[in-house]
Amino acid sequence: MGAVLRCSGLRKAFGDIQAVVDVGFEIAPGETYGLLGPNGAGKTTSISMIAGLLHPDAGEISVLGTRMTPRALGAKAAVGLVPQDLAIYPDLTARENLHFFGRLQHMSRTDVRTRSDEILEVIGLRERADDRASEFSGGMKRRLNIGIGLLHQPQLLILDEPTVGVDPQSRNAILESVEALAVEGLAVLYTTHYMEEAERLCRRIAIVDQGRVVAEGTRRELIDTISEQDIVRLKVAGDVQAAAVACGALPSVSSADAEEDEVVCLLDQAASTLPALLAAVSSVEASVVGVEVREPDLEDVFLHLTGRALRD
Repeated sequence: MGAVLRCSGLRKAFGDIQAVVDVGFEIAPGETYGLLGPNGAGKTTSISMIAGLLHPDAGEISVLGTRMTPRALGAKAAVGLVPQDLAIYPDLTARENLHFFGRLQHMSRTDVRTRSDEILEVIGLRERADDRASEFSGGMKRRLNIGIGLLHQPQLLILDEPTVGVDPQSRNAILESVEALAVEGLAVLYTTHYMEEAERLCRRIAIVDQGRVVAEGTRRELIDTISEQDIVRLKVAGDVQAAAVACGALPSVSSADAEEDEVVCLLDQAASTLPALLAAVSSVEASVVGVEVREPDLEDVFLHLTGRALRD
């Protein structure tokens, strides 16, 4: 089957700030595609254009072959948007919220009732269907938010940071729900700044920084860009920045970055290089109080590509 979503060359500026620069990707049916990047990277602006809420300054977006614009009602009908800020009415019950939003989607009363019961089961709120949303925990409100996005059976579901501010149990329930949706054939666009969520859910991931896609691929493909080398984390007492500069000057070290009280090094043959790293740190009147050698992950890929940690 063809792609559910295609976008290319997306650009959006707000005054002198370039929020999105040449962003483009495709999502197939049954695929969960991740936009991974820190807050302020341009993820929400990108999905606002994809959902037809913002008009791009440049670029093209199509959903099921139909061009997406703020006036493209047919394309919008195929999209379910779950925003980062909760879009629910706290004074209504879970069931009343679903009925209200279903009618906004021009669903018949019969379809709204039937579909609402199905959604309440999917999001695990069947037992609380007639309780006001104001009485729900943060995680329950997030699940109701997702249910509203699913109500009209979209073919593309956009989830913008859906686990922000929820407890670990609710977070895991949300992630399990997203995994089940992809199995059922729904295309999902998932934005997050949590590396472990992207690794768990997403078939392909775009790493976004300062409005640009700096890398794209499967988790394995992204890690393979640096996996021939080792990641060494040195816990340092003293001038961490100076220690990073000293380590980075070694010929076998590809990069060395200061991160809080650690120096994170990307290098060949960690075992043979470790003595030189220790000597480099000592040369700037600092000392190593802990060493960790491990395989790279997406956090390391992001650090390597951008020079800063994902959470910065």
